[in-house]
Amino acid sequence: MNKFSEIIETIKQYDKIIVLRHTNPDPDALGSQKGLANAIEEAFPNKKVLIGGNNTEGLKWLSTMDKLSDADFNGALVIVTDTANTERIDDERFNSGDFLIKIDHHPNDDPYGDQLFVNTDASSSSEIIADIIASSDELKLTKTVAYYLYAGIVGDTGRFLYPATTQHTMNVAGEFIALGIDAAGINQHMNEVTLAQAKLQGKLFDRLKIDESGAAVAVIDDALMNELGITREQANSVVSAPGHLKEVHSWLEATEKEDGTFRMHLRSQGPVINELAKEHNGGGHPLASGADAKDLEEVNQMFNELIEIVNNFYKKGE
Repeated sequence: MNKFSEIIETIKQYDKIIVLRHTNPDPDALGSQKGLANAIEEAFPNKKVLIGGNNTEGLKWLSTMDKLSDADFNGALVIVTDTANTERIDDERFNSGDFLIKIDHHPNDDPYGDQLFVNTDASSSSEIIADIIASSDELKLTKTVAYYLYAGIVGDTGRFLYPATTQHTMNVAGEFIALGIDAAGINQHMNEVTLAQAKLQGKLFDRLKIDESGAAVAVIDDALMNELGITREQANSVVSAPGHLKEVHSWLEATEKEDGTFRMHLRSQGPVINELAKEHNGGGHPLASGADAKDLEEVNQMFNELIEIVNNFYKKGE
């Protein structure tokens, strides 16, 4: 029995299933969560399937959460998608169920769960869910399920522009489109920003500090967010913006949190940056990671470390 079959057999054993994902979810977290939940509901209408976590205002068009009680976890199968480590699971009760499954495409630095499937070659967790469904006699790829999974794949591949996009990724996405999903509508939702967010992008470029190596850093502090009237969640819309510049190859974006610390977004077009993230209470993909910095001094420290990583990368001719 392969890993996919084992997961499906476990799903069949439980009448109550809760699907969770990581905090501050992106389209892949929500798409893989909701896509899997819908596939289970459609295949097994007698099962109670719930999805949990905090709602994300800017992604309510994609998915909204159920309100979970402690009793919901009693005797339940809990499945966590798109979440590398337990600290990022968006419900502290994740381990309160009867059995725990991890499904993910991030490096498996925290191999939690009673059963797990991790494929770091997959473009997204949504692609993995599509593969699980394709391997099953019970689970079916319906138009509704495909909608959520397509959104997840588009989100994590940057509209199929990132290196993780493979022929298999495109084949899977093609199956979704063949089912008649509103691909144009999904792309429009993802492209949409408020006027304040558009102004933030201009401010970001004004603040962007670019080293001659091609490493860059920008800080989005409370003062700027208050000036533009945007939330921290809305500020995340400009994370990819520095990568549009010819002069920038790897970058950090620091967004101030309520407690005065900073959430660090790390991105790269070549040099591996997830080890840097791990050194600062974070982690993620080789070219896209997150971390934390306690103050601006640590932000600057990370920038200097990024410069060194970029310089070493290009010295080696990689």
